[in-house]
Amino acid sequence: MKTDFFQKKSLLNCRGKLLDVSTPKVMGILNVTPDSFYDGGKYQSDKAYLNRVEEMLQEGASMIDIGGMSTRPGAAVVQTDEELKRVIPVIEGIVKEFGDAIMSIDTIQAKVAKEAVEAGASIVNDVSAGTMDEDLLKTVAQLNVPYILMHMKGTPKTMQQNPSYENAVLDVMDFFVEKTALLRQLGIDKIILDVGFGFGKTLEHNYQLLKSLDDFKIFEMPMLVGLSRKSMIYKFLEISPQEALNGTTALHTLALLNGANILRVHDVKEAMEAIRLMHLYQNV
Repeated sequence: MKTDFFQKKSLLNCRGKLLDVSTPKVMGILNVTPDSFYDGGKYQSDKAYLNRVEEMLQEGASMIDIGGMSTRPGAAVVQTDEELKRVIPVIEGIVKEFGDAIMSIDTIQAKVAKEAVEAGASIVNDVSAGTMDEDLLKTVAQLNVPYILMHMKGTPKTMQQNPSYENAVLDVMDFFVEKTALLRQLGIDKIILDVGFGFGKTLEHNYQLLKSLDDFKIFEMPMLVGLSRKSMIYKFLEISPQEALNGTTALHTLALLNGANILRVHDVKEAMEAIRLMHLYQNV
């Protein structure tokens, strides 16, 4: 069985760098935060983050997602100046060492998005869908870069306080219908969808969305999944995030079968292996 993809949306122009997601790609996570749930504090020095970026690129990452604010459940919003202080030198350092690397900026703040793109990032990854900074979507439209639209119920601080839906899949679909229409009105047409695993969802909601991921192809937009080492894996298995790589790979395989185009991951090598094996499976 081959997974069809809508070719007209598969080539993304990232400020002059073309990203073809007609075959699955890997986005490597680089958290330059002190408090992210899995790797907070690991990449604070120039040497540490540059070595990590080099490793992820060599392992096959097509893009690097740089975050200066943790969005783990319960996390508070970081002040703009602090977030800029964390991410801008990192982006500039990556541009200097790896000039062809495609970078996304993981932020909810317009000023951070603007300065990050000016420094060398070429995708905006926004967990808030523009709800936490009224200027963000207008800024993305002006920047003319691909935009990752993610569904989240509430804010990182409140999202896991008894989230409820009439129907999680239909509710997220309705959200995408409304938000993609707004984005198009603003002139944003390079849109990547992310159902937001773990962002205002119970365990059951997460797996309902994973099982129904194929249904989101109706939007004819690339789909990103962020499953890597999340609580939907480690809490259910009663292990730690550090022990959740095997479970992550299992869910990546299911996501690929259901049409995922981008895997956002901590572990690039293992995600690339899953993609290669899936390609073989689908093309024998």
